[in-house]
Amino acid sequence: MTSSRVLVVPPYLPEYRVRFFERLTARIQDRGVEVTVAHGSPTGSLAQRHDTGALPGALALPQRVFRVGGRTLLWRDLGALARRCDAVVLEQALRNLEAFPLMVRSRLHGGPAICLWGHGGTYTHRQSAAERAVKDAFTRRADWFFAYTEGGSRYATRAGVPAERVTVVRNSTDTAALQTALAQITPQQLRDFRARHGLTTGRSAFFIGGLDAPKRIPFLLAAAELTARRLPGFRLLVAGDGAHRRLVEDAAARPSSSVVFLGPVQDAGRKALLGAACDVLLMPGAVGLVAVDALALSTPVITTPDAAHGPEFEYLEDGRNACVVTGDESKFADTTAALLIERTRLEALRRGCQEDAVHYSGEAMSARFAEGLLAVLAMAR
Repeated sequence: MTSSRVLVVPPYLPEYRVRFFERLTARIQDRGVEVTVAHGSPTGSLAQRHDTGALPGALALPQRVFRVGGRTLLWRDLGALARRCDAVVLEQALRNLEAFPLMVRSRLHGGPAICLWGHGGTYTHRQSAAERAVKDAFTRRADWFFAYTEGGSRYATRAGVPAERVTVVRNSTDTAALQTALAQITPQQLRDFRARHGLTTGRSAFFIGGLDAPKRIPFLLAAAELTARRLPGFRLLVAGDGAHRRLVEDAAARPSSSVVFLGPVQDAGRKALLGAACDVLLMPGAVGLVAVDALALSTPVITTPDAAHGPEFEYLEDGRNACVVTGDESKFADTTAALLIERTRLEALRRGCQEDAVHYSGEAMSARFAEGLLAVLAMAR
């Protein structure tokens, strides 16, 4: 018997979120709570990643897009969906215009509890003082805050959300599926994969993610070519899609190129093969959930400190499970080549990944989120 209803509104439904919502729904339904997922559509560079997933029962919302002063603003009419719920979980983003009237109605007329789910601070661009003030005010008016990481929790409490109304979910992917797939790879599969892509054991790296500006694709490609000059036999497998796909395709098409383009890779089996066949993951641009995949695959990340990293960059520690390189493409290439040669150091980083991977999983994330929702509903009652 359903006693409470919750509406969760992600900006869109990427493939990597499907299993999370399935787990969340199953876990909380056992406690008499009905969960509805209603999502928008990806816009801008996100639409070019072609990573949308399908969740049975999820509702696609009509969406209007406005361009104001170089910014993208969105409106999704939640209407009766929100009115029939006890709690609504929205993305913590000022661009989502439907959040503001919903918050006002909730305060004035006793509507559903309004929860925000997000990074906390702004990672993707530099904010003005006015923008920070508006975001702080927006955040502290939420009845509950679901923070991706501990850093997001600290932001929310500084903004004025009571600590007892903050849940840290430790944003993650479906690491169980990834580790299961990794354990099932056979030596023959690994040999075939390496032969198919011309890989030399001990001299391979991969990139997986959106092929767009935040990921610094030109930097990645230049660093790969420089690494190959320092380390004959080096190859970089690039998996993904996005606005800079053509740059990768052109690089891979050059004679004697060190770059191999795979296209989008989303399923756990293919990701696991990448991790098993390659020694390091190159990510000079924004680190997000790829940090979780890298830990689960025991594959150290080589990255830079000055990219527009997401909150999951907190999961990486230079010298423990990653290498954080300050400098240009040449310095990045030096570090990559040196690490592939220094096998003792590489193995130490792998052990760090294995030890830290236990802290992040889709199962644990859904459990934390479910407990937070139950606390919201208890407060609302």
